[in-house]
Amino acid sequence: MLNFDQAEGLRRMLEIPKLRVLTFLSALPDSERNGMLINLSATLASRGKNTLMVDAKLTNSSLSSWLNLKSDQTLLEVARQQRTMDAVIKEVSPGLSITKVAHALPSSLGLPKSGYRELSKVFDLAASRSDLVVVDCELNADDTFLLSSFEDSELIIQVSADPKAITNAYALIKRLNNRFGRRTYGVVVSGVDIEQAQKVFSNLSMTARRYLAVELNFVGHVPADIHLVRATELGRAVIDAFPLSKAANAFVRMAEKLVSTASQGFRFDAMSQLGIPLEY
Repeated sequence: MLNFDQAEGLRRMLEIPKLRVLTFLSALPDSERNGMLINLSATLASRGKNTLMVDAKLTNSSLSSWLNLKSDQTLLEVARQQRTMDAVIKEVSPGLSITKVAHALPSSLGLPKSGYRELSKVFDLAASRSDLVVVDCELNADDTFLLSSFEDSELIIQVSADPKAITNAYALIKRLNNRFGRRTYGVVVSGVDIEQAQKVFSNLSMTARRYLAVELNFVGHVPADIHLVRATELGRAVIDAFPLSKAANAFVRMAEKLVSTASQGFRFDAMSQLGIPLEY
């Protein structure tokens, strides 16, 4: 039987809101991936959510490179006690900041395996400073994540109407399913209008359910919009530069859906969200 102190401690733990970590994987080129993540994160911040973007990729065209984060501004430097947390988190705009996990695999930089656990702890500490964390991630060659912390996050996959992208997205879902077992994944469809997005999602969802017994949830879509291109050229988020554009409205709807499901993750029914009857 719990004593008073144990019961009080348990009560406090249950009252702590679960941190929202949204880990994005993409079947699209880095330019489209980065544009979607930056604009979605900026929109989340505009809705009053203190948002941290985390670059967990090791490529030169990753999110942090776009936003001019220095190569030594990484959480790995904090884990190695070479920098403070404040020094590796860069403010992009009010309510929006970015950091990078590492500029190379920690093992190649002399960090032992136990160092990955320390790095995960540093990530958790950085994440705890924000309301929402948006992680730009990819699977390693052995189908693991750079940090184990990402495994328990909400996984969202970006796809487009391009047949190759759809094939790559399905292959990615299959790899995730083989590695982590049955769970639910979110889907964002880029470069299309809502009708095309629904069609792409419906086909991908039915295939994943039929052959993998995996459920997908529709998070939103990003339309092809010249205002999105112009905003990028200006170095601004589309919600800030062109708030009445189709792209800005789509990001607002996506952000509001993510915020409104904060207490339940992706536990709403995907197909019913699209008005599509379930078929088994």
